[in-house]
Amino acid sequence: MHQTDNVDSAEIARFASMADLWWDRRGEFKALHDINPARLAFVCQHIGSPADKQVLDVGCGGGLLSEALAARGARVTGIDMAAPALAVAQAHMRQSGLDIAYIHTTAEALANQSPNSFDAVTCMELIEHVPRPADIVSACARLVKPGGDLFFASVNRTWLSGLLVIFAAEYLLGIVRRGTHHYRKLVRPAQLRQWAHQAGLTQQHISGLRYLPVGGYAALCRSTQMNYLMHFKRKDFANVAVG
Repeated sequence: MHQTDNVDSAEIARFASMADLWWDRRGEFKALHDINPARLAFVCQHIGSPADKQVLDVGCGGGLLSEALAARGARVTGIDMAAPALAVAQAHMRQSGLDIAYIHTTAEALANQSPNSFDAVTCMELIEHVPRPADIVSACARLVKPGGDLFFASVNRTWLSGLLVIFAAEYLLGIVRRGTHHYRKLVRPAQLRQWAHQAGLTQQHISGLRYLPVGGYAALCRSTQMNYLMHFKRKDFANVAVG
């Protein structure tokens, strides 16, 4: 791993240690299983059917969203820096009978190798786990085709998210492993919007995500005080100012 890689070694090690738990719907990734249908719905709501579209899932982990998109007919590539998670994703893909290209790489490295390659890029629950989130946004912008769609999901940095997403979920209820989130690294929508604008993206939609662990209820909502999703489009080359 190079010094310049936009990865947090501690974060990679944490998720690598939990690799075998990715597809345990009652385990430590239960929350991601619960919110995955809502994430998929947000993507499909704004791009229509993903069938036959080239979709990149950045920070794919064990492949929850990658498989959901592939099951809808998308031609999916999933990338992650936690090799054990990718191994689990590949094994589960074979059990599911799907065809997904999983690659051990960063968004920045892939953007240098294969820019302008995807109709849509998803980057869910990742930007709050990397040292330089603006670089991830920029790389995703370079990976999508001009006029293509980008989707980000994160946790807002508010007192409410600090109370519920970190204190209650991690320390009080034990729903999520302790240390998964750090308040200072949470990303406000305005920050993400600024990074996206600097990368040549224009915001299209924003939605909150309401999640109730008891019963596994998850749905899109208006409030963005906790979890939120944002949809951007990359400007066409003709609309990008030069200089």
